[in-house]
Amino acid sequence: MAIIAVAGRKGGVGKSTIAGNLAAEFAEMGRKVVVLDADPQHSLVAWAGQGEGMLARSVEKVGSAGAIRTQARKAEKDADIVIIDTPPGMPEAIYQAALVADVMLLPCGPSPLDLFPLKDALSLALKARAERRSKKPRIRFVPSKVLMTTNLGRGLASSLKEMGRKVLPGIGQRVVVAEAVAAGLTVAEYAPGSPAREEFRELAKAVDKILRR
Repeated sequence: MAIIAVAGRKGGVGKSTIAGNLAAEFAEMGRKVVVLDADPQHSLVAWAGQGEGMLARSVEKVGSAGAIRTQARKAEKDADIVIIDTPPGMPEAIYQAALVADVMLLPCGPSPLDLFPLKDALSLALKARAERRSKKPRIRFVPSKVLMTTNLGRGLASSLKEMGRKVLPGIGQRVVVAEAVAAGLTVAEYAPGSPAREEFRELAKAVDKILRR
């Protein structure tokens, strides 16, 4: 049983995309997965409703920030993996997720402007660890929406490492990811042989390795 939170103070860095596709990869590993959509916009719910893929059977709405911990603990009783997609601009939701998560993933895009809100999210996660008096959640950065043809894209992982936290395999900016969302499917379902799918698979393997420690 494990709870993974995907969080960030800024929108548009790929939190929902990462949460949904990680769910698919853990399902491929044979895990029972529940995805909690804690964003008031309910992007994951909308994504799942576009088709009849695994997300349609796995995504649940969370009504408020205050309900995150209770719903995560409840889901954990029946699932192997619970993934929480937190909203941007709502520090209380990020904090509540950090109070219950085993691992917290903090995606960051290549823009220098993405680094400032990332520091805020990191601060909230560390505050939750202090309250829990624990090493949990284990905090990892995830380079997101990376274009390796640009200097910013190539340098993102190094920039994140300078912030003193471990960096997991990154996710590129690929059209097939958006196409999968439009079809209501994860990349594993829509384009199983694609480079994008391999990126999500490698990210899931890295997270799984953390959970097994």
